[in-house]
Amino acid sequence: MLVLGVESSCDETSVAVVRDGKEVLSNVILSQIDVHKAFGGVVPEVASRHHVYNVSMVFEEALEKAGVKGSDIDLVAVTYGPGLIGSLLVGVNAAKTFALVYNKPIIGVNHLAGHIYANQIEHEMKFPCIALLVSGGNTELIYMKDHFKFEIIGETLDDAVGESYDKVARVMGLEYPGGPKVDKLAHEGQDTYHLPRVYLGNDNYNFSFSGLKSHVINLHHNAMQRGEEINIKDLCASFQATVTEVLVAKTLKAAEEYKVKQIIVAGGVSANKGLKERFILENKDRFEVCIPSIKYCTDNAAMIGVAGYYQYMVTKRYDDLSLNADASLELLSL
Repeated sequence: MLVLGVESSCDETSVAVVRDGKEVLSNVILSQIDVHKAFGGVVPEVASRHHVYNVSMVFEEALEKAGVKGSDIDLVAVTYGPGLIGSLLVGVNAAKTFALVYNKPIIGVNHLAGHIYANQIEHEMKFPCIALLVSGGNTELIYMKDHFKFEIIGETLDDAVGESYDKVARVMGLEYPGGPKVDKLAHEGQDTYHLPRVYLGNDNYNFSFSGLKSHVINLHHNAMQRGEEINIKDLCASFQATVTEVLVAKTLKAAEEYKVKQIIVAGGVSANKGLKERFILENKDRFEVCIPSIKYCTDNAAMIGVAGYYQYMVTKRYDDLSLNADASLELLSL
């Protein structure tokens, strides 16, 4: 089965062609990072306009690189939420137009499920498993008994981990996107600043990063007021050590309690080198830990094509052309 994946939930316009939920024939990604740098973050209206400008070209390039025609596609899979509503609408409408023109079935895919299924491209998901979903907007621990069986056992009570990285980076004067820059500088510094590890007790798998973020911001602000020098590399290292320690500790604890066969790390923050190193350090080969290659960690259409394939295999249902974007879509079992 040839699946055309379409992703436009934030600031990447992406179209991919995937065969049988595994083989990526093309995965074209047009990023808007340079566009949004001037604003220090993604501006929703600007993002949606650039999707409109680029989406047709990305469709054409994806088909050309895959060596297929529109008529060869068996299924169109498109992200319909969660995300920025304007950005989502561009991708959904483009995908519906393609499906209408070529008379192809269409299926709406949850963006978060897409990130989880990015792992299926280079690994084989084994059930039951625990998925740690970490991104700019989400921090969740998810127990999966089987394909598209999601049970959220823990989530952030305030800020997502990726959001915290970006806000801490901004106060330290680092250019957008801040997360990768904090990760890079962390490897050049030492964990010398004492920052609070927020575990929220031993009886739950929830997370909280707002207090940590505020602590770093206040530490930096107070030092500036007193005319004291802040070692940015050491502060990055301390912040990252604190975040990764809590993420990995809770994930491993959940994996033990739920007796899983595999741990999956998903979402944009899964590209974080420090998080990978912490899993290696703390896991000690107890569980198989799957993390996608960097090209599949961030938003891309290949993961949507793969998720769409497995979603169809589970449900044997398509959507119709009334499919619409849902900016606040929840991750639910099928």
